Amino acid sequence: MNTSAELAQLGPLEQLRAGKLARRLVQLGVGLSFYGISMAMMIRGNLGLAPWDALHIGVTEYLPVSFGWVVVGVSFVVLLLWIPLREIPGLGTVANSVTIGTVADLTLQVLGTPGHLGERFAFTVGGVLLCGLGSALYIGAQLGRGPRDGLMTGFHRVTGLSLRLVRTGIEMTVLLVGLWLGGLGLLGIGTVLFALCIGPLTQALLPWVMVTLDANA
Repeated sequence: MNTSAELAQLGPLEQLRAGKLARRLVQLGVGLSFYGISMAMMIRGNLGLAPWDALHIGVTEYLPVSFGWVVVGVSFVVLLLWIPLREIPGLGTVANSVTIGTVADLTLQVLGTPGHLGERFAFTVGGVLLCGLGSALYIGAQLGRGPRDGLMTGFHRVTGLSLRLVRTGIEMTVLLVGLWLGGLGLLGIGTVLFALCIGPLTQALLPWVMVTLDANA
């Protein structure tokens, strides 16, 4: 049986039929949970947020809903943008849309705000590291891209621009809107750490957690 250690380009049904489904579902759930926890850690650290989280926090300033509900709502708005881009969602796409925001909200309810700068820095750095691991786990489960990842790959395919350029453009746009809505206080060392580290972290960890699939599935 031929297998591949690379990310497979499969449709939703093919993803489910590609083998090792139980392990992949567990890995997906763990990865998305880690991602949600990491968001809460960076919020409690209060030393700067990732671009999308700056947007989410900014939106909470204008809507009477929690951070987690904003994350879920923005996820489904982004999925609407997939339609003209002809991106195809998978089980992981839907799970991503619902799980991350829910876990972030639950974590924020039990995770207090550190009183000392060193603890806040530890929360921020830990959040970035956990986000990198969570990203690698859910991507490596090969059950579909998250809404924001699909937006990036969709624009890349439609425009012909490089993934790096498309991602940078999306992240900068989202960050600027978030700062406009929520203020410059959302910008900080955590924003810089996330921007510099999340890509290399995910890339370094992905080979260790990538689930090989049946190439003939």
